Amino acid sequence: MELGIGIGWRPEIAAEVESLSGIDWVEAVAENLCADHLPDSLVRLRERGVTVVPHGVALGLGGADRPDPDRLAGLAARAELLGAPLVTEHIAFVRAGGPLTASPKLEAGHLLPVPRTWDALDVLCENVRIAQDSLPVPLALENIAALITWPGEELTEGQFLAELVERTGVRLLIDVANLHTNHVNLGQDPAKALDELPVEAIAYVHVAGGVEKNGVWHDTHAHPVSEPVLEVLAELRSRVDPPGVLLERDDAFPPGAELAGELDAIRATLRKAVPSADAGPDRSAPRKAAPTANPGPDRTAPRKAAPSTDPGPDRTAPRKAAPTADPGPVPAGTRDRTAVAYTALLSALVAGTPAPEGFDHRRLRVQSRALAAKRADVVAKVAPELPEILGDGYRAAFLAYAGSRPMSGGYRRDALDFAEHVLIAGGPADPVARRRLTYWWQDRSGARPPRRTTRLVRAARAVLVGK
Repeated sequence: MELGIGIGWRPEIAAEVESLSGIDWVEAVAENLCADHLPDSLVRLRERGVTVVPHGVALGLGGADRPDPDRLAGLAARAELLGAPLVTEHIAFVRAGGPLTASPKLEAGHLLPVPRTWDALDVLCENVRIAQDSLPVPLALENIAALITWPGEELTEGQFLAELVERTGVRLLIDVANLHTNHVNLGQDPAKALDELPVEAIAYVHVAGGVEKNGVWHDTHAHPVSEPVLEVLAELRSRVDPPGVLLERDDAFPPGAELAGELDAIRATLRKAVPSADAGPDRSAPRKAAPTANPGPDRTAPRKAAPSTDPGPDRTAPRKAAPTADPGPVPAGTRDRTAVAYTALLSALVAGTPAPEGFDHRRLRVQSRALAAKRADVVAKVAPELPEILGDGYRAAFLAYAGSRPMSGGYRRDALDFAEHVLIAGGPADPVARRRLTYWWQDRSGARPPRRTTRLVRAARAVLVGK
């Protein structure tokens, strides 16, 4: 399907998006939409014939667990409500722990990279097939940006994506800003990745801004698109004419005129970067991705993996592509090994446990600080009363809390847990602020069995009210 030029729809810039000219489609974060009704702005856009694509961020298809049926049902409901031609998600894990490791469940609150190994690929492919069977429209998956890389990887990013498409027939959402991020942070060549991945499977492309600090590129989606990112877009366009290209912006929203200028820069890049006449076979026309039911040419020929440094089972031997029949479930041992690895990494990032062997400790500290900072920022958005009540002390208090209290639910649960933590610790010092925080917490905590902490907070409220 040809999508054209689009922009990420966000409530903060809904009016600006509606007023932009030449917008063919928009993308909305699925988890920010209700499953049974749409914001008025999206209703008006749809009435104008603008396509809306739901973009999921919390499914965690790269995780060790099978996809949560409720999350899949929610994504399916939003796709049907929007009349979307496809839905998109990420090649990432966002949580770990739980039954597979007999440990508390941990939430990252962020997209974390899966290792490019055969084990991780096996788990991801099965999770993708489960998702495809549960969704009413095709699925496309996005490559993510990373601050860290896994030790002992057996495939390049391009090889990993190619194998994923080969086995599942899933489409790809290629984020050129993420390719640039991984070039700066991990030394991975965007051109090599584009050479290796099946560009004919691209559903659309993301373009976004970021900023470099101390030699690390942060994919912020809060800065203008940089020239190096546009250069990666040009590299991609020289290989294929993507069905759609979308500008993402998630924070520090500029005026509509600046958004229009960035869209013009994207259009100009696409016009200039046409495939060269001597580039070999014509790759500018999109080709169909390999379907799972009708494989066409023989796709059982082995593909060569990158040399492995893993002293365990020999994984340098070629692996077969997906057979036409259902390959069956991934062996439990594969999921168990994956679960242990993901839990060890996430625990090091959010709970301060020792870093797993082989990781760059400095990069882990950078990622850990980034996760805590994001938690503080998002909690301030979903619960703006907290920084208002706590004032200048909010951020320091939250970061201290985050250092010892991993997130185990969503951000709204995190906000409640943080407020409870502050109250149990005897804060805030100002009695008026403490009274306001107590009332805020009680109003939102809902009915549940009174735990010890609940009794303490209620007792604190009784004391305050009596003053």
